Amino acid sequence: MHIAPHLHRLGNDLVACYLVDTPQGITLIDAGLPGHWRDLQRELRSLGKSVGDIRGLVLTHGDSDHIGFAERLRSAHGVPVFVHAADAVRTRTGDKPKVAFGPMRLGPTLGFFGYSLRKNGLRTRYVGEVTEIGDGDVLDLPGNPVIVGMPGHSPGSVAVHVPLAEAVFVGDALTTRHVLTGREGPQPAPFTDDPAEALSSLDRIAGLPASWVLPGHGAPWRTSPSQVSKAVRNG
Repeated sequence: MHIAPHLHRLGNDLVACYLVDTPQGITLIDAGLPGHWRDLQRELRSLGKSVGDIRGLVLTHGDSDHIGFAERLRSAHGVPVFVHAADAVRTRTGDKPKVAFGPMRLGPTLGFFGYSLRKNGLRTRYVGEVTEIGDGDVLDLPGNPVIVGMPGHSPGSVAVHVPLAEAVFVGDALTTRHVLTGREGPQPAPFTDDPAEALSSLDRIAGLPASWVLPGHGAPWRTSPSQVSKAVRNG
């Protein structure tokens, strides 16, 4: 789905990942679920591009609903996968702490897990090799993504700022649609390791120049990053 110049979304409001298209090639942000591979192929065809145009995949964190087709892209096509050092083990092995589900409603919860099953969520392959990144890194990829550490949802959660697309990709640092309750609007994301730290981290993107804040779950949010922390805290 085309969102804005250079900016495309794969998936939907339940689970999303993103594609940044530039004359120098394509950068992917997150890899959704394994079944989003077909969404990726369709989006590439609509752009007249192929997997060969993808220069790198940047993960906002290492959870299974964000790494879906990452290993396929890496092992079969040689695309490097970038993740914060603090989430590298999670990305390679799935090892993570257990957290409380929090509030939920039956319908939205079943819808989320049903969609995950349809997109082969139980067949996620962990990533065999990753390139570790850190806060402040500017990656040598199309759009020159800038990494902003956002610990809380996981220790190695990051936001990815792509000035060319006027976008900040925030993964699960927040959500605009709670997958377990169906509630819409900016709010804290479920399955968060340290909710207080996640809220505090939102201040780290406040000064970034962008007009899109793009979560891994929920609708794209047209706003300034300076408005995000207050909106989520009030959500």
